[in-house]
Amino acid sequence: MLLLINVILILWVSTVRGQVGLCDFPEINHGILHDEEKVLFPVYTGRFFYYSCAYNFVSPSKSFWTRITCTEEGWSPTPKCLRLCFFPFVENGHSASSGQTHVEGDIVQIVCDKGYSLQHNGSTITCAKSGWSTPPKCRPSNSQGKCGTPPAIDNGKITSFPLRAYAPGSSVQYRCRNLYVLQGNRQITCRNGQWSEPPKCLEACVISEEIMEKHNITFRWRESQKLYSQAGESVEFMCKSRYRATATSPPFRTKCQDGKLAYPSCEKDM
Repeated sequence: MLLLINVILILWVSTVRGQVGLCDFPEINHGILHDEEKVLFPVYTGRFFYYSCAYNFVSPSKSFWTRITCTEEGWSPTPKCLRLCFFPFVENGHSASSGQTHVEGDIVQIVCDKGYSLQHNGSTITCAKSGWSTPPKCRPSNSQGKCGTPPAIDNGKITSFPLRAYAPGSSVQYRCRNLYVLQGNRQITCRNGQWSEPPKCLEACVISEEIMEKHNITFRWRESQKLYSQAGESVEFMCKSRYRATATSPPFRTKCQDGKLAYPSCEKDM
């Protein structure tokens, strides 16, 4: 009955003042409303109260007691308590914010000492509802930048004894098996924990006498009659006696392409 009378009284006062809005009890996480137990909610527009935030939290105005007013749109300003984050000590690093207190939403830049870097990606941390987004830790850069065993390549290997780990900036060189040709940079380097791109060993071409006989061709130059050709080398053929090139024959001067050779073709001269 008392509550009903109170609501009727509020509506009457609101009508007299030309106000029709009502505000419910403001739920404030990590905060308390001053004398809340003495007030019956909802309240009419124009009423104001004060709230305070718990330890390690602060209102947007950063006042110990912050005033909020009931309006037709609701409580103004919106009551809330923001987390306070005290900038921690960063071993092997520093920040312009060292020793300062930050408010929820603040972003802080961290600078690690020379030879150190942050454990996580990026160089900033954020003051969030639960505290700092990521505990800042500056660790030796070398431990993060090491590379494992160099990548293996077909028909080739490194010229030195392989190690399990290589320091940043370390380099190794590759060599190819006999008759294979190295393509790319012979040397690779360890950078940021990754090896640069290794080279390739291109396969030589073994020239088939059987295929030559089938295509009715022979070597153009007697001194070049070897049955293998390294990648990139040119080989020149010609038709056998009383034969001529077919209309669709590939060129008689061809090049070894990583183990593959395009043979020209001849047919009986009519």
